Amino acid sequence: MKRMLILLLLAGNILGAAAQQDTLKYRVSLTDKSATTYSLDKPEAFLSAKAIERRKRQHLAIDSTDLPVCGKYVEEIRRQGVRVVVTGKWENFVTVACNDPAAMHRIATLPFVRSVEKVWTKPAKEETPRRDSLVNSPTVYADSLYGAGYAQIRMSHGDKLHQAGFRGQNMTIAVIDAGYHNADRITAMRNIHILGTRDFVNPASDIYAENSHGLGVLSCMAMNCPNVMIGTAPEASYWLLRSEDNGSEHLVEQDYWAAAVEFADSVGVDVVNTSLGYYVFDDPEKNYRLCDLDGRYSLMSRQAARMADKGMVLVCSAGNSGDDPWKKITPPGDAADVLTVGAIDKQGQLAPFSSVGNTADGRIKPDVVAVGMKADVMGTNGNLRTANGTSFASPVMCGMVACLWQACPTLTARQLMDLVRRSGDRAQCPDNIYGYGVPDLWKAYTDYRKTMK
Repeated sequence: MKRMLILLLLAGNILGAAAQQDTLKYRVSLTDKSATTYSLDKPEAFLSAKAIERRKRQHLAIDSTDLPVCGKYVEEIRRQGVRVVVTGKWENFVTVACNDPAAMHRIATLPFVRSVEKVWTKPAKEETPRRDSLVNSPTVYADSLYGAGYAQIRMSHGDKLHQAGFRGQNMTIAVIDAGYHNADRITAMRNIHILGTRDFVNPASDIYAENSHGLGVLSCMAMNCPNVMIGTAPEASYWLLRSEDNGSEHLVEQDYWAAAVEFADSVGVDVVNTSLGYYVFDDPEKNYRLCDLDGRYSLMSRQAARMADKGMVLVCSAGNSGDDPWKKITPPGDAADVLTVGAIDKQGQLAPFSSVGNTADGRIKPDVVAVGMKADVMGTNGNLRTANGTSFASPVMCGMVACLWQACPTLTARQLMDLVRRSGDRAQCPDNIYGYGVPDLWKAYTDYRKTMK
């Protein structure tokens, strides 16, 4: 037994060293799932009961895209001497780490492999996460139950949904971001209902010691500290997922994101917020062009467009390039059947950095706008601060969308998004700057109730 334990420890050390020495990663796209051991007649083998119920409620079929990537194919790829990083079942791919070109050539010639693309090169210098010190003494607003968050929710009358009893109960939201630095240590955030965490960039990491971007994003929705800050969905349940590698910018982050979305689906998430977007990369040859914003070119956008087919709503940031030469939205914000959110200030004026549309194929983007300029968010030291970015407009809107869905449970994902758009103050004449404008989610709810009578 002792000898076996030593051998296992040595094997673990070898695997750990191999992972640390990764210099290249590749996306291996597959041709089919014909060798699968799963069956569409037994979805409980690969989807949670809540994920299955969500599809049934919206009359959505479980199809071949729901089947996991064929294990037989994955094992054959692994036998070529590579490390499997993530798999993506909707687009049917396997992402691997491999420093040996000969091994990748062998993989490319396997009969079930459609294509191989390099998606990551190790950066010259990698960041080491560290914990910030805490203050944990946020300002108390004696005259406001919502505290710092009031202006953000009042803009779309989400506070009226709360007053009617719709605060996100029984709704599950996944946040896909870059990290949630100190979210587990900040006193004002300790009553957030977190179902779990998952890191798709580095499964061994401490997700609460990584980048702080997700902390601010999460606080816009999930804060539930009266007279300090109440977010837009304070009683929802949350999964905290990480797909953004802050140390580099490569296509592989879209592979991580795809895996995160599929995980969210499998555990029964209702609404996903992602305040991430990509159009330039460390390898300039991978940069997107404006003509690529058709909702299909990037893996991330194709993946996003499938989410409504699975019964989920994706709320995503439009991007912060409005005053840059690029100007346009960033994938996955160009995807169809998602809510892409631009940024305004607390007076309803467009933030100059907010990215604009339309998509390359002429669809209205952004869909709607929310407060993202001088937005109130939680800082890593436990104090509230203000921040700029469509990154924060997105979760402000996402939380209210979750509350609206709680109030309108018979709607499908697509119907809910359409209801949000129709409630916008520019719905009669949408444009490529504000989209359908500032939604009135209380009006959306009352309109829904009229249809139910």
